[in-house]
Amino acid sequence: MSELLDLTLAEARDRLHGRELSAAELTQAYIGAMEAARPLNAFITETADKAAEMATAADKRLAAGEGAAMTGIPIAVKDLFCTVGIQTTAGSHILEGFVPTYGSTVTNNLFGDGAVMLGKTNLDEFAMGSSTEHSHFGPGINPWRAEGSDADLVPGGSSGGSAAAVAAHAALGAIGTDTGGSIRQPASLCGIVGLKPTYGRCSRWGVVAFASSLDHPGPFGRTVRDAAILLGSMAGYDPKDSTSVDRPVHDYEAALTGSVKGMRIGVPKEYRTEGMPAEIEALWQQGIAWLKDAGAEVVDVSLPHTKHALAAYYIVAPAEASSNLARYDGVRYGLRVAAEGSGLTEMYEATRAAGFGAEVKRRVLIGTYVLSAGYYDAYYLKAQKVRTLIAWDFQNAFETVDALLTPTAPNDAFPLGDKLDDPLAMYFNDVFTVPADLAGVPAISVPAGLSGRGLPLGLQVIGKPFDEETVFKIAEVIEQAAGFTARPKEWWK
Repeated sequence: MSELLDLTLAEARDRLHGRELSAAELTQAYIGAMEAARPLNAFITETADKAAEMATAADKRLAAGEGAAMTGIPIAVKDLFCTVGIQTTAGSHILEGFVPTYGSTVTNNLFGDGAVMLGKTNLDEFAMGSSTEHSHFGPGINPWRAEGSDADLVPGGSSGGSAAAVAAHAALGAIGTDTGGSIRQPASLCGIVGLKPTYGRCSRWGVVAFASSLDHPGPFGRTVRDAAILLGSMAGYDPKDSTSVDRPVHDYEAALTGSVKGMRIGVPKEYRTEGMPAEIEALWQQGIAWLKDAGAEVVDVSLPHTKHALAAYYIVAPAEASSNLARYDGVRYGLRVAAEGSGLTEMYEATRAAGFGAEVKRRVLIGTYVLSAGYYDAYYLKAQKVRTLIAWDFQNAFETVDALLTPTAPNDAFPLGDKLDDPLAMYFNDVFTVPADLAGVPAISVPAGLSGRGLPLGLQVIGKPFDEETVFKIAEVIEQAAGFTARPKEWWK
């Protein structure tokens, strides 16, 4: 069984379609791996029985010659995507026990292609966090450990459970959401590939909302090719989502030509932050050298408003969260806390006090404040203007370059609890990822090396809107040059 867990998604797909392997056999191997990985707390809800049922259906499709790219592929689903008949919690006590009667468009697309769901993965509550420590169901654990240490490390966040599951070979692929870096940052910290597509490329319908203008569903894979296959199944126009864009879904795998010859790659000088670790700078320089060796021209560019991105994000995102989370009031669904004889206001207060965690309360309070009378113009409106300037920065840069290369995160994985008492230090983990969310442009993280502590570090490729093909193409060249084959030691088994 263990050799099945070493297959990439692309290799497993080819064997399934060649009838060298059954979906049931592959799924059972991953069910065993998922159960063995329980010490990582990567999953909130395991769905082994459902997975076995889906695998049986996949084998029938494959036998009839009707299989799609994802048919029979066992994947993990961030517990932010609604799934029919299966608990969807958003990592929060306030939604614990909520069982949707409908599924998200993204999961429906995947399951329509025959993908097999292993379970729902852990996350920071309502996707608010960079470490998966803000989960009602306990922190997620990174499968990697620093050399010479037994300390548990964070897997990044908010999609840390999905990233940890893929890195631990407890899922062949996974889906998450990226609002400020919540796919790319955990991908970097866990040593896998994570893509944030262009805003509107993947439907948000049926995804529990954090910040509606910033939420991007996207894939995790162990290789760039795997991520490309996943995106091809996830993406598509959805009339139920008013922000979905009606554009054809390309064959992203076909874009992986292995060549970037003649491309112009920009290096934004503003991403050289004060106090950047030397090993992050060294990896960035190595990435530049790899692209030059592959025939690309690397040029310096300027994104002058980058320095304001983090501040703007932490006004816009909490403001939208304040609005979105107002629906959790104890009336229609989810948790209800009401003492006998209490009024409606008391029920609201008691339900939200018991149902929301500390980080969610912090962001709701910030968001409510910046939207309040007298502060809307000073904070929220100004942040939206800055956001427009950041988008213009990218637009101007892409007039002269095909894509941008930056680090993904300012550090490797850090110990549990290390930044919990310092929210600003935690928020700084998003410093390289937030600008692409504010602009809505596609970006991918690729594992490119190890830190001095033996932990993964990623490089980020940022592309033009709806040009995921170029992003994948450049990412694969970096992947091939890096030759990243390191794996975490399976200490949890």
